Amino acid sequence: MKTASEQTNPQVQWLEISEANTEQRLDNFLISYLKGVPKTRIYRMVRKGEVRVNKGRVDVSYKLVLGDIVRIPPVRVAEKNDEVIVQPTLKYSLENHILYEDEGFIVLNKPSGFAVHGGSGVQSGVIEALRQIRPQQKFLELVHRLDKETSGCLLIAKKRSVLKVLHELFRGDGIRKTYLALLAGQFKRKKQLVDVPLLKNVNQGGERMVTVSQAGKSAETLFTRLKAFEDATLVHAAPKTGRTHQIRVHAAWLGHPIVADDRYGEDAVNKTFKKRGYKRLFLHAEQLQFLHPVTGQALHFTAPLPDDLQALLSHEKPL
Repeated sequence: MKTASEQTNPQVQWLEISEANTEQRLDNFLISYLKGVPKTRIYRMVRKGEVRVNKGRVDVSYKLVLGDIVRIPPVRVAEKNDEVIVQPTLKYSLENHILYEDEGFIVLNKPSGFAVHGGSGVQSGVIEALRQIRPQQKFLELVHRLDKETSGCLLIAKKRSVLKVLHELFRGDGIRKTYLALLAGQFKRKKQLVDVPLLKNVNQGGERMVTVSQAGKSAETLFTRLKAFEDATLVHAAPKTGRTHQIRVHAAWLGHPIVADDRYGEDAVNKTFKKRGYKRLFLHAEQLQFLHPVTGQALHFTAPLPDDLQALLSHEKPL
């Protein structure tokens, strides 16, 4: 009997579900296990009864249980000819930027310049690097995402049961996230809640672009002024929802885009700041607050501002 972490040549396979895959939907499990097989083929296999659980037909939404036996019919899987290559600098950064770890999850101070996962022209990211660093860890999954250029607190689950609880916290209001951002210009108000809907699009170059639109999904961000400089303002940005590029788009909507934001900022403003050394998006996921998914203990994690951003701030002239 094979476990759900093993793969064989195309033939009928009988997989026993381990703890790493319990409570996972059958379709998500198959999509992950049968990498390279079209989703339409996977759904058809389940619908026709070629895939069975404990010798019986099930729906794609079936939640797997520890010890379930899954039958997978002969199907060709795209071979992995190329091993995922992870940059040594990323591995080093991860090993030295763990803020907290227990049996259920890791809080990482993600370095800027690295994607959280591979894809869209990026072969590997944070999660692939962690899996290489810790091959003995059977389960490692991202709980949420940060943009490539954003640094700071990133949650990684080490158990599916913990992942499920943390996802529920993120979907509700169980996790408080606070970011540090440097906005271009003088942000006059001490506090401002931005409550405008956001719509996600893809431009001609294939990049994701988010715009303020009544056709979009609701999004709220609270901006709090921390320190004013001659032509910039340091703020806390607390998103109450988790839309793509939310803080960046809301800041631009205010007329104060985040410094060095090449996607939503202003070219002339970015050029001025880049001459002063601001070479990357000034957005840092500083704090995470939530109740421990197992013990219920109140947790509060803080990722210190990276040295390069701290050094740039020290040269700004305060008002």
